[in-house]
Amino acid sequence: MVLRAYMAAMDGQDPDKALELLEPDFRFLIALPGGQRTGKSREDFAGYIAGRAAVDRTHEIVRSAVDGDVETVYGFVVEKGVTAGAFLSAAQISPAGLMARYQSFFTTDFDLVDRP
Repeated sequence: MVLRAYMAAMDGQDPDKALELLEPDFRFLIALPGGQRTGKSREDFAGYIAGRAAVDRTHEIVRSAVDGDVETVYGFVVEKGVTAGAFLSAAQISPAGLMARYQSFFTTDFDLVDRP
């Protein structure tokens, strides 16, 4: 699952490795409590990564599904051992096995399912 590999890369020591999983014309929307981030290229996403605060953060995926070229995951963002919120993310995967589009919604005040 490409989406799992992407999140593992974003959580790792070198989040720029996530760029290797994106098509050059990658399009994205990330909806956060403070606003949305969008872009239309791998370079736009590199800018998003560069602007993220460096913290001890992991994405704990608790549900996932694949339907054709679309992958979805649901889980929790954990920062320094504390649950910061929940996310629902989806990606369209290209024939080359890379993320072509990505949409993610993060909330700090609602959980679709309980965290195990």
